Amino acid sequence: MSEISKRPNKDEKMTPEDYEHLLDKYQFSTKEVTPGKIMKGRVIKVMASHVLVDIGLKSEGVVPLEDFTEGATPTKPKVGDEVEAVLEKSDRKEGYFILSKKSADIQKALDLLEKSFNHQNFITGRITEKIKNGYVVDVGLETFLPDSHADVRAVKDPDKLIGQSFKFKVIKFDRKSENAVLSRKLFLQDEREKKRRKVFSHLAKGQKIKGQVKSLTGFGAFIDLGGVEGLLHISDISWGKVGHPSEVFHSGQEVEVLILDFSEKDEKISLGYKQLTPDPWSNIAEKYKAGQKIVGKVTSLTDFGAFVELEKGVEGLVHISDLSWSRKMIHPKKLLNLGDEVTVTILEVNPTSKRISLGLKQSSPHPLEVFKKKYNPGARVKGKITSITDFGAFMEIEPGIEGLIHISDISWEKIKHPSLKLKVGQEAEVVILNIDVEKQKISLGIKQLEGDIWEEFFARQRTGDLVNVKVVRIADFGLFVEIMPGIEGVVFLSELDERKIENPAEVFKVGEEKTAKILKLNAKEKKISLSFRQAQMDIQKQEYQRYVDSQDDRMTLGDLMKDQLKLIQAPKKIQKKEEKSDD
Repeated sequence: MSEISKRPNKDEKMTPEDYEHLLDKYQFSTKEVTPGKIMKGRVIKVMASHVLVDIGLKSEGVVPLEDFTEGATPTKPKVGDEVEAVLEKSDRKEGYFILSKKSADIQKALDLLEKSFNHQNFITGRITEKIKNGYVVDVGLETFLPDSHADVRAVKDPDKLIGQSFKFKVIKFDRKSENAVLSRKLFLQDEREKKRRKVFSHLAKGQKIKGQVKSLTGFGAFIDLGGVEGLLHISDISWGKVGHPSEVFHSGQEVEVLILDFSEKDEKISLGYKQLTPDPWSNIAEKYKAGQKIVGKVTSLTDFGAFVELEKGVEGLVHISDLSWSRKMIHPKKLLNLGDEVTVTILEVNPTSKRISLGLKQSSPHPLEVFKKKYNPGARVKGKITSITDFGAFMEIEPGIEGLIHISDISWEKIKHPSLKLKVGQEAEVVILNIDVEKQKISLGIKQLEGDIWEEFFARQRTGDLVNVKVVRIADFGLFVEIMPGIEGVVFLSELDERKIENPAEVFKVGEEKTAKILKLNAKEKKISLSFRQAQMDIQKQEYQRYVDSQDDRMTLGDLMKDQLKLIQAPKKIQKKEEKSDD
């Protein structure tokens, strides 16, 4: 029996003469060899391009090898395998029956498609290639799978589906044209619905259940509970702070979780992981007390402070104002690093809001306390001017310790702005005036280096002394006058002149110099009251006395009285003349 080298043409039809020849040669019923009939047989030989099949007749059938190796379920035929094939024609020369397994597969596929379409059953096929708007699926014959029915979600990588076998639902079928449209999405949805009903039928709040991490997002982890996914929110992963779920889980990981809540209608399941362990905040007030010092680890740095982990699941906040004793706000990142172990002081514990306030600076002595032990008020120190304001200048005495030189303590003389005397970066010597640890203030003075000029003034001057002054400020009630740089006094309205003055600004000018008489000295309050009016009277008396002293000793008392009378009458005559001229 020679090997068949050429596949018979599928479209060639058997003529009546062919059948008559077969009947004469093999003497069997025409019913057994009706063209298009599916015949069963057994493989008896596998050749290079064809397979010989014993179909129970006197002559074997020939099936092309490609009918086995191509299609939805490619196989390699073996001797003894049972085969179903359609009789197409006979080879009169060689005496073979030409069979087609592919045609048989198509007929069976059409039968299966029709049955599945009519009864809404599922059919298995293999995706063979990607085409425009969909895929080709081989179920024994080629069918079409639209893109929209390839999966429940949009397929990101179509190539991953090629070559894979799946189950499909037949949504359109026409036997005559051998066309069919399939849907994998409907099958997946049906399977998911079955799993959903099964899962929800066994759920209960508080139930522990095992699942597999399906995906991780910034807000939580989705856990597959057997076809239905539940959400494990990031806030329910740990009692402590978790930046991202990937810090705790990875995709594909098997985990045990707790059912917190679920809704079959909304298909939502809320899961918990931290709830499987005791809440560390339940007895927090017993473990941590205000004033207690404890070592913790820096877990987060923000613009407003640093979070420090005291134990697993318990964090406290060190506010930026409690990081350093420095008056300047320093960003936490300049003082701390993530993972640093630090000693902090418990400032406040609030179990209700689950908040603990911590202090970093409170764990070390206040720098001013240390400074106060080294220096007392009155001590002289040197430093550098760091900044200047309208009210004074700040000077750094030691690293991290600054004091204020108030504008009034820069010089004994009045200055309009500190920058007139001091510059940033300038080194200067000062006297410590006061150290207030509670208010975190150090008062400094420069003018005090020269001694107290007020003390010297009160020791030198007496009530009744005449002094030269300069008008520095004008007020409604009188004038402020400078007696000497840094020493001022006041001249009230009644002491400005013999005549009544209601508006000093109409009579006097700032910078004007006058002679004044000291009326009162208050050393305790550093107040001085003066008088222009009485100073003028004293000057007149002094002048008169000098005049008297300069006259001849023979001048009688009567002469003196006449002269005095002339001085008194003279102003009156002048006044009468002025009145007449007015008339």
